[in-house]
Amino acid sequence: MALRFLGIWPSTPDDGSPTIWQEEETGDLIIQSWKADEATVRAAQKVGSIPGHSTDVPPHETVIRLPANMLQFMPQPEAATSARDGLAIEGRSQAINSEDDGGNSGT
Repeated sequence: MALRFLGIWPSTPDDGSPTIWQEEETGDLIIQSWKADEATVRAAQKVGSIPGHSTDVPPHETVIRLPANMLQFMPQPEAATSARDGLAIEGRSQAINSEDDGGNSGT
C-alpha cells in the first residue's frame, strides 16, 4: 500500500498528533486522530445520518475527533457539482467557525 502524507496538526508535539495520509491507489484517507469520547459518540448517534440507518458503531469502525484546523489537509475533488460544493463549503465553514480549538476534549 502506497501512502502520501497530507498533513499533521500544526505546532504538533513529538508524542503523536492528528495526521492525514491518502492511499495513492484508491484515494482513501487514512486518519490518525483522537478517539471521540462517549459524549461525542452519543451526540453523533442522536443526530444520526440517513433515515433507517443504524447509529450504532460496529466493532470494525470507530468514531474519531478531527480538529477543524486539519480540514486544510483534506483533498478537494476538482470537478464537483455546484450543489455538492455548497454542502462541502457549508460543512467546512461550520467546522472552522466552531469554538473547538482542536484540543483533545476526549480526555
